[in-house]
Amino acid sequence: MAGQATLQRRLGHRFAEPALLEQALTHASTGGRGASNERLEFLGDRVLGLVVARMLFDRFADEVEGALARRHTALVRREALARVAAEVGLGDEILMSAAEADGGGRDNPALLANACEAVIAALYLDGGYTAAERFIRARWAALMEEDQAPPKDAKTALQEWAQAAGLPLPVYQEVGRTGPAHAPEFTVEARVEGRAPTRGVGTSKRAAEQVAAEALLEAIGA
Repeated sequence: MAGQATLQRRLGHRFAEPALLEQALTHASTGGRGASNERLEFLGDRVLGLVVARMLFDRFADEVEGALARRHTALVRREALARVAAEVGLGDEILMSAAEADGGGRDNPALLANACEAVIAALYLDGGYTAAERFIRARWAALMEEDQAPPKDAKTALQEWAQAAGLPLPVYQEVGRTGPAHAPEFTVEARVEGRAPTRGVGTSKRAAEQVAAEALLEAIGA
Protein backbone atom coordinates (compact mmCIF):
# COMPACT_ATOMS: atom_id res chain seq x y z
CA MET A 1 0.00 0.00 0.00
CA ALA A 2 1.30 3.42 -0.97
CA GLY A 3 -0.59 5.22 1.80
CA GLN A 4 -2.95 8.14 1.90
CA ALA A 5 -0.33 10.81 1.23
CA THR A 6 0.74 9.19 -2.03
CA LEU A 7 -2.84 8.53 -3.06
CA GLN A 8 -3.83 12.13 -2.36
CA ARG A 9 -1.06 13.28 -4.70
CA ARG A 10 -2.41 10.97 -7.41
CA LEU A 11 -5.88 12.37 -6.85
CA GLY A 12 -4.58 15.93 -7.08
CA HIS A 13 -6.15 16.98 -3.79
CA ARG A 14 -4.96 17.30 -0.20
CA PHE A 15 -7.83 16.33 2.08
CA ALA A 16 -8.78 18.64 4.93
CA GLU A 17 -10.74 15.67 6.31
CA PRO A 18 -8.71 12.51 5.60
CA ALA A 19 -11.47 10.46 7.22
CA LEU A 20 -13.57 11.08 4.11
CA LEU A 21 -10.98 9.40 1.91
CA GLU A 22 -10.65 6.54 4.38
CA GLN A 23 -14.41 5.98 4.28
CA ALA A 24 -14.35 6.05 0.48
CA LEU A 25 -11.80 3.24 0.59
CA THR A 26 -13.67 1.10 3.13
CA HIS A 27 -15.47 -1.88 1.63
CA ALA A 28 -18.53 -3.26 3.40
CA SER A 29 -16.76 -6.60 3.90
CA THR A 30 -14.66 -5.10 6.72
CA GLY A 31 -17.71 -5.33 8.98
CA GLY A 32 -16.30 -2.63 11.22
CA ARG A 33 -18.15 0.04 13.12
CA GLY A 34 -17.14 2.73 10.66
CA ALA A 35 -19.30 3.47 7.66
CA SER A 36 -18.47 1.73 4.39
CA ASN A 37 -18.23 3.52 1.07
CA GLU A 38 -21.69 2.51 -0.18
CA ARG A 39 -23.42 5.85 0.46
CA LEU A 40 -20.49 7.70 -1.08
CA GLU A 41 -20.84 5.55 -4.22
CA PHE A 42 -24.34 6.94 -4.68
CA LEU A 43 -23.16 10.55 -4.52
CA GLY A 44 -20.03 9.98 -6.59
CA ASP A 45 -22.05 8.46 -9.41
CA ARG A 46 -24.11 11.66 -9.68
CA VAL A 47 -21.09 13.97 -9.52
CA LEU A 48 -19.30 11.96 -12.20
CA GLY A 49 -22.38 12.01 -14.40
CA LEU A 50 -22.68 15.79 -14.21
CA VAL A 51 -19.01 16.51 -14.96
CA VAL A 52 -18.85 14.04 -17.84
CA ALA A 53 -22.08 15.47 -19.28
CA ARG A 54 -20.54 18.96 -19.31
CA MET A 55 -17.31 17.64 -20.84
CA LEU A 56 -19.25 15.97 -23.64
CA PHE A 57 -21.51 18.99 -24.15
CA ASP A 58 -18.46 21.20 -24.70
CA ARG A 59 -16.34 18.73 -26.70
CA PHE A 60 -18.98 17.47 -29.15
CA ALA A 61 -20.88 20.69 -29.77
CA ASP A 62 -22.47 19.50 -33.02
CA GLU A 63 -23.80 16.14 -31.80
CA VAL A 64 -27.44 15.47 -31.07
CA GLU A 65 -28.73 14.41 -27.67
CA GLY A 66 -28.89 10.71 -28.52
CA ALA A 67 -25.23 10.54 -29.53
CA LEU A 68 -24.16 12.44 -26.42
CA ALA A 69 -26.23 10.10 -24.26
CA ARG A 70 -24.53 7.02 -25.72
CA ARG A 71 -21.11 8.53 -25.14
CA HIS A 72 -22.11 9.40 -21.59
CA THR A 73 -23.28 5.87 -20.84
CA ALA A 74 -19.97 4.44 -22.03
CA LEU A 75 -17.90 6.86 -19.96
CA VAL A 76 -19.69 6.37 -16.65
CA ARG A 77 -20.09 2.60 -16.85
CA ARG A 78 -18.23 0.16 -14.62
CA GLU A 79 -15.44 -0.55 -17.10
CA ALA A 80 -14.37 3.10 -17.33
CA LEU A 81 -14.48 3.56 -13.57
CA ALA A 82 -12.48 0.38 -12.95
CA ARG A 83 -9.89 1.49 -15.46
CA VAL A 84 -9.41 4.85 -13.74
CA ALA A 85 -9.31 3.12 -10.34
CA ALA A 86 -6.50 0.88 -11.59
CA GLU A 87 -4.59 3.85 -13.01
CA VAL A 88 -4.50 5.62 -9.64
CA GLY A 89 -3.84 2.42 -7.68
CA LEU A 90 -7.06 2.28 -5.69
CA GLY A 91 -7.06 -1.50 -5.49
CA ASP A 92 -4.08 -1.59 -3.15
CA GLU A 93 -5.58 1.04 -0.87
CA ILE A 94 -9.08 -0.37 -0.35
CA LEU A 95 -9.80 -1.64 3.15
CA MET A 96 -11.49 -5.03 2.82
CA SER A 97 -11.76 -8.34 4.62
CA ALA A 98 -9.04 -10.95 4.18
CA ALA A 99 -11.58 -13.23 2.52
CA GLU A 100 -12.53 -10.53 0.01
CA ALA A 101 -8.87 -9.85 -0.76
CA ASP A 102 -8.06 -13.55 -1.10
CA GLY A 103 -10.96 -13.87 -3.53
CA GLY A 104 -9.43 -11.31 -5.88
CA GLY A 105 -11.24 -8.29 -4.51
CA ARG A 106 -8.41 -5.87 -5.27
CA ASP A 107 -8.74 -6.66 -8.98
CA ASN A 108 -12.53 -6.99 -9.04
CA PRO A 109 -13.85 -4.46 -11.62
CA ALA A 110 -17.14 -3.93 -9.75
CA LEU A 111 -15.37 -3.30 -6.44
CA LEU A 112 -12.85 -0.97 -8.08
CA ALA A 113 -15.60 0.95 -9.87
CA ASN A 114 -17.55 1.41 -6.65
CA ALA A 115 -14.46 2.65 -4.83
CA CYS A 116 -13.74 5.11 -7.63
CA GLU A 117 -17.25 6.54 -7.36
CA ALA A 118 -16.83 6.82 -3.59
CA VAL A 119 -13.50 8.63 -3.97
CA ILE A 120 -15.11 11.13 -6.36
CA ALA A 121 -17.76 11.79 -3.71
CA ALA A 122 -15.07 12.24 -1.06
CA LEU A 123 -13.30 14.78 -3.29
CA TYR A 124 -16.59 16.61 -3.77
CA LEU A 125 -17.42 16.69 -0.06
CA ASP A 126 -13.93 17.76 0.99
CA GLY A 127 -12.99 20.17 -1.78
CA GLY A 128 -16.27 21.02 -3.45
CA TYR A 129 -17.21 20.66 -7.08
CA THR A 130 -13.86 22.07 -8.21
CA ALA A 131 -11.83 19.27 -6.61
CA ALA A 132 -14.03 16.54 -8.03
CA GLU A 133 -14.15 18.16 -11.47
CA ARG A 134 -10.36 18.54 -11.57
CA PHE A 135 -9.86 14.83 -10.94
CA ILE A 136 -12.55 13.72 -13.39
CA ARG A 137 -11.35 15.96 -16.19
CA ALA A 138 -7.76 14.79 -15.70
CA ARG A 139 -8.71 11.10 -15.82
CA TRP A 140 -11.62 11.05 -18.26
CA ALA A 141 -10.34 13.39 -20.97
CA ALA A 142 -8.28 10.65 -22.64
CA LEU A 143 -11.13 8.14 -22.38
CA MET A 144 -13.44 10.62 -24.07
CA GLU A 145 -11.10 10.93 -27.07
CA GLU A 146 -10.68 7.20 -27.69
CA ASP A 147 -13.92 6.77 -29.62
CA GLN A 148 -14.35 9.43 -32.28
CA ALA A 149 -17.74 8.02 -33.30
CA PRO A 150 -20.54 7.77 -30.73
CA PRO A 151 -20.97 4.25 -29.32
CA LYS A 152 -23.90 2.24 -30.64
CA ASP A 153 -26.96 2.08 -28.44
CA ALA A 154 -27.34 -1.12 -26.40
CA LYS A 155 -30.17 -2.62 -28.47
CA THR A 156 -28.22 -2.20 -31.72
CA ALA A 157 -25.07 -3.65 -30.17
CA LEU A 158 -27.00 -6.64 -28.79
CA GLN A 159 -28.66 -7.27 -32.16
CA GLU A 160 -25.30 -7.21 -33.95
CA TRP A 161 -23.81 -9.58 -31.35
CA ALA A 162 -26.68 -12.05 -31.82
CA GLN A 163 -26.37 -11.90 -35.62
CA ALA A 164 -22.60 -12.45 -35.46
CA ALA A 165 -23.19 -15.47 -33.21
CA GLY A 166 -25.72 -16.91 -35.64
CA LEU A 167 -28.59 -16.53 -33.18
CA PRO A 168 -32.14 -15.23 -33.64
CA LEU A 169 -32.68 -11.55 -32.96
CA PRO A 170 -33.17 -10.47 -29.33
CA VAL A 171 -36.73 -10.43 -28.03
CA TYR A 172 -38.12 -7.82 -25.62
CA GLN A 173 -41.22 -8.32 -23.49
CA GLU A 174 -42.91 -6.05 -20.99
CA VAL A 175 -43.20 -7.97 -17.73
CA GLY A 176 -44.38 -5.26 -15.37
CA ARG A 177 -45.72 -1.74 -15.05
CA THR A 178 -46.02 0.34 -11.89
CA GLY A 179 -46.84 3.90 -10.94
CA PRO A 180 -49.72 6.21 -11.86
CA ALA A 181 -51.05 6.41 -15.41
CA HIS A 182 -49.42 9.80 -15.99
CA ALA A 183 -45.97 8.59 -14.86
CA PRO A 184 -45.69 4.83 -15.37
CA GLU A 185 -42.51 2.81 -14.85
CA PHE A 186 -41.97 -0.13 -17.17
CA THR A 187 -40.08 -3.36 -16.57
CA VAL A 188 -38.92 -5.12 -19.72
CA GLU A 189 -37.19 -8.46 -20.15
CA ALA A 190 -34.56 -9.00 -22.86
CA ARG A 191 -33.93 -12.51 -24.19
CA VAL A 192 -31.36 -14.02 -26.52
CA GLU A 193 -31.44 -17.71 -27.32
CA GLY A 194 -29.20 -19.72 -25.01
CA ARG A 195 -28.70 -16.91 -22.50
CA ALA A 196 -30.39 -16.10 -19.22
CA PRO A 197 -32.81 -13.18 -19.65
CA THR A 198 -32.14 -9.80 -18.08
CA ARG A 199 -34.51 -7.05 -17.01
CA GLY A 200 -34.50 -3.30 -17.26
CA VAL A 201 -36.66 -0.58 -15.74
CA GLY A 202 -37.44 2.78 -17.33
CA THR A 203 -40.00 5.53 -17.65
CA SER A 204 -40.81 4.30 -21.17
CA LYS A 205 -40.74 0.89 -22.83
CA ARG A 206 -37.91 2.03 -25.06
CA ALA A 207 -35.81 3.19 -22.11
CA ALA A 208 -36.47 -0.06 -20.25
CA GLU A 209 -35.48 -2.08 -23.33
CA GLN A 210 -32.17 -0.22 -23.52
CA VAL A 211 -31.45 -0.93 -19.85
CA ALA A 212 -32.32 -4.62 -20.31
CA ALA A 213 -30.13 -4.84 -23.42
CA GLU A 214 -27.27 -3.15 -21.59
CA ALA A 215 -27.56 -5.69 -18.77
CA LEU A 216 -27.56 -8.58 -21.21
CA LEU A 217 -24.50 -7.22 -23.04
CA GLU A 218 -22.71 -6.97 -19.71
CA ALA A 219 -23.74 -10.51 -18.77
CA ILE A 220 -22.35 -11.98 -21.99
CA GLY A 221 -19.23 -9.85 -21.84
CA ALA A 222 -19.86 -8.10 -25.15
